[in-house]
Amino acid sequence: MGYFSYALIATTDAARAAALYTSQSNATSSDSAGACARILLVFQAMPNASSLPSSCNAPPLQVSAQSITGPDGLSASQVTVTYQTIQLVSIPGLPGKWNFTRVATMRVRT
Repeated sequence: MGYFSYALIATTDAARAAALYTSQSNATSSDSAGACARILLVFQAMPNASSLPSSCNAPPLQVSAQSITGPDGLSASQVTVTYQTIQLVSIPGLPGKWNFTRVATMRVRT
């Protein structure tokens, strides 16, 4: 369970780090490639880090960044990160792989 907890925390941290980057300006608000670069830095300590794709558009790591209108009516950036864990020893009642998805939204700084 420790590994799965760490994977969930890393996914949450990665989404936050990418949203912080994409919220810098309107030009970066939908920059999925830039968000991916920040996310890969967070995931360096994961056991499958060497097999993570550099483009972040296929399992085990998928990232999308989009420009949206925030709840306050101002420009915002929304980053979605989905991470699929590695296959671990099977534990009865639990799946061998888990998919964690986290979404972070931040207002674009002007």
